Amino acid sequence: MPGTLYLVATPIGNLEDITFRAVRTLKEVRLIAAEDTRRTAKLLRHYGIATPATSLHDHNERRRTPGLVNRLLAGDSIALLSDAGTPLVSDPGFNLVRQTLDAGVRVTAIPGPSAVTTALVSCGAPVASFTFLGFPPRRLGERKRWCDELAREPRTLVFFEAPHRLVPTLRLLDERLGGRTAALCRELTKLHESALVGPVSSLLQSVGTPRGEYTCVVWPARDDGGAPRPPDGQALIDELDRLADERGSRRGAVKALADQYGLSARVMYQAIEAAKRE
Repeated sequence: MPGTLYLVATPIGNLEDITFRAVRTLKEVRLIAAEDTRRTAKLLRHYGIATPATSLHDHNERRRTPGLVNRLLAGDSIALLSDAGTPLVSDPGFNLVRQTLDAGVRVTAIPGPSAVTTALVSCGAPVASFTFLGFPPRRLGERKRWCDELAREPRTLVFFEAPHRLVPTLRLLDERLGGRTAALCRELTKLHESALVGPVSSLLQSVGTPRGEYTCVVWPARDDGGAPRPPDGQALIDELDRLADERGSRRGAVKALADQYGLSARVMYQAIEAAKRE
């Protein structure tokens, strides 16, 4: 009988945030495939787990996956661990899981910590519906397009960001998404856990020198009791014309519409141009 590939969620900071089932599984499997064996070794020592570990990261996953699948087929069970949190969520392991399933071998997830849900539920953002975005693109031009595509997204946004790109990303969000509320969550579950919450423009002033990896949450353009989404097509053009007549200025009308719907003037202008094309 083939073994089982276990996807084991591990603590994102506090080592006590692990389930009894996860510890038992790590003790019972024949091998642990870890994104970083040095970080995993600290967890294994803490819980007295003697199971051997091998590395599986972005740079060797394709090369090592066939050997791991062969071990599973031969009857060995394997646990897959990321550096922290739930495997595959912006972490390696996707190829291993797909090839394991294609080989007819069982894959089982051991649920547990996730920086995505930890940040989302602790910062006060609307949680009924959200979109997880991983890491923003590294190249500036691609990141600008990424921000523009998010401008009309009606759901709460959650993404990760590295410290050296955090401030440039916040500037783009402030420019392209208007006066949104956001949260910068850092050191989650650790002793110095922090969450800065406020308009993106104010976060730019208070973030200081970013350190560590951030989980960022951005409120939707429309929150309960907040501004509604702008109309589409001719209805938006009609509203613009009415405000332009009242204020005697088309630019003033665009600014008034942007304020009304909680968007930046740039995003509102783009919406108007799209309505004209329709």
